Amino acid sequence: MPSNPSSSNHAIDPEFEALPLSKLAETALSRARDFDAAHADFRVERLRSQHLSLRDGRLVDASQGDVLGFCVRVIVDGAWGFAAGVGPTTDAVVRVTEQAISVARAARPIVAERIELAEEPVYADQTWVSEYDIDPFTVSVADKVGLLEQWSHGLLAATGVDHVSAVVRQVRENKFYADSHGTTTVQQRVRLAPELEVYGADAKRGVIDSMRTIAPPVGRGWEYLTGELHDWSGELAALPELLAEKLAAPSVTAGHYDLVIHPSNLWLTIHESIGHATELDRVLGYEANYAGTSFAKLDGLGSLRYGSRHLNVTGDRTVRHGLATIGYDDDGVVAQQWDLIKDGILVGYQTDRRMAKMMGWRRSNGCAYADSSGHVPIQRMANVSIAPSPDPVSTHDLLSQVEDGLYVVGDRSWSIDMQRYNFQFTGQRFHQIKNGELRGQVRDAAYQGTTTDFWGAMEAVGGEETWELNGAFNCGKAQPGQVAAVSHGCPSALFRDISILNTTTEAGR
Repeated sequence: MPSNPSSSNHAIDPEFEALPLSKLAETALSRARDFDAAHADFRVERLRSQHLSLRDGRLVDASQGDVLGFCVRVIVDGAWGFAAGVGPTTDAVVRVTEQAISVARAARPIVAERIELAEEPVYADQTWVSEYDIDPFTVSVADKVGLLEQWSHGLLAATGVDHVSAVVRQVRENKFYADSHGTTTVQQRVRLAPELEVYGADAKRGVIDSMRTIAPPVGRGWEYLTGELHDWSGELAALPELLAEKLAAPSVTAGHYDLVIHPSNLWLTIHESIGHATELDRVLGYEANYAGTSFAKLDGLGSLRYGSRHLNVTGDRTVRHGLATIGYDDDGVVAQQWDLIKDGILVGYQTDRRMAKMMGWRRSNGCAYADSSGHVPIQRMANVSIAPSPDPVSTHDLLSQVEDGLYVVGDRSWSIDMQRYNFQFTGQRFHQIKNGELRGQVRDAAYQGTTTDFWGAMEAVGGEETWELNGAFNCGKAQPGQVAAVSHGCPSALFRDISILNTTTEAGR
């Protein structure tokens, strides 16, 4: 399979490239060969991060991190060994490699399974850089804060807005990987997560609430906030009116409704009920932290009716500007796209090389990832996305099919059980739909269901014009915990006869 080349004009961070990466890698791999390691890989990672936070137009946090480290992973006599260090020198690399060998030897008598990896072609001297125009770390803090101050003061001047928060998180991730089979890759990823939220109150009704932007986090640079990639002026101008409408809205009447769900809300339902449920380590019971294993067992592969025929889901490590988009994973596997659900039927899982070999599958689909050099790679979620309709179906076309329902926009809270089956989701706003037309908002609504019933109720999906890529920076997994960024694309979608709770009534029970 051909490699996944860089599609960015940016060069790797020169400070990272200046490190003696090849020399350090050869030191580690050579020492691993001395102990007859069946496999060895060496990673160097530099993770730069910056967090800016304003409250009512005043800066309250301007923190940043810069972490550089390395690690060695080996397979010796069928057992994993892993060790990590800082200060990448040849002496340190030798010491850490020997520690990894010692861990593998100590683990061999107590592990029940012999570790083997699925085959993968060799990718020698490959470089991959994510797509962005302006590296956010080349923009001054003063300029960034100035933009957020401008937006905050504009919102504070609006009637009914009592408080404003503005946050932007930025990451640049550099990663070098080399293994004993000949693969060597250098990668650089940039990602950005902006968020503004307005707060207000209706004193007469005793109601306090907020309204947040729905602009998603992206695998882009600072151009996302200053260019024409998103209509920031339009979205920010609409927030005060949306908040006022929400504060004045009646509480929802519990019952069953048809729903049209916008991608800014539906992405999170995909994440929790499909993304995590199709991670093979959860399915096999190797992972149970952060909300459990999975109902989507192996005996359902190729037969489980996951949803309606309109549900076509892919795992994708290649989509442009996706938060989980890479060139190569931390097993040295090239990025791919593959089917998870086809015409509503479960047809695939997310795997790493170890899991693929256990199952007797030809190769991994590239889902190994560690969030730092101090952590061992684990199976992590790809960009899991729903395909749009091949026909030009607009969100208005979906709304026109609803006599009495709700239009759900923006994510908020969620809950799901330990098998990824029973769930409940709220949203930023729920608009009433009457005879195909949008009416005012209602408050205190949450939709609930079981995974297969909910996706089985999906009657129609929007076309490509409604498809959006949303996601989050903070997907948690494993113990010790690791955090990864991931995107989920989907169109607007129509669901029939979905149970709607009134959250104030349920909370009082």
